[in-house]
Amino acid sequence: MSKRCYIAGAGEYCENILPKADDYVIAADNGYTALLSHEITPDMIIGDFDSLHPDLMDTLSKHPNVIKSPAEKDDTDMMLAVKQGLKLGFKTFIINGGLGGRLDQTLANMQILVNIAENDARGILVGNTACATAVRNDEIMFATSATQGRTISIFSAGDMAEGVTLKGLKYPLNNATLTKDDPIGVSNEFTDTPAVVSVENGTLLIIWDGGPEVLCET
Repeated sequence: MSKRCYIAGAGEYCENILPKADDYVIAADNGYTALLSHEITPDMIIGDFDSLHPDLMDTLSKHPNVIKSPAEKDDTDMMLAVKQGLKLGFKTFIINGGLGGRLDQTLANMQILVNIAENDARGILVGNTACATAVRNDEIMFATSATQGRTISIFSAGDMAEGVTLKGLKYPLNNATLTKDDPIGVSNEFTDTPAVVSVENGTLLIIWDGGPEVLCET
């Protein structure tokens, strides 16, 4: 089985973060266009295809693994893609094309990160200048000092996140409590020491400058 599920969305697509050879690749609606531009054929295509260029519909019809969703639905195309990935048993998700563009869609994708974390998996939203992830009752490690001086921000994704500890950052914390209405964790900075962000009880949203390569186990 592939180690990661790579999902291409219709938002801001980072050209530098393409699927690895052994990734399971899902195109969420117009993420199909971004993949085709790099001559990448996804393993699965899912969406209502309302934003797909008509010229691609014939190519789409020849793909062996297409899930067409109704235009009026409860889940976004990205959420449907993540649910398929979770159903297939993946524990690591790289989501490219989920940042930028419409603010409501970006916020929805942040909530999807929380959903992934609550399913005991790790999702990483990739953008051109920043990445985001969610951590629930766990820790995340930044394995390189190449991010020195760059910004990292940590927020509570629920009412509160307890036992929050930040190591290797300019402004450390030890067993702190973050709440959803106090952005005390914004604009921290990496140092020349590998960083660790952990939470004992709750979920954190973490946003940092740079790509997913600075993380352990991605």
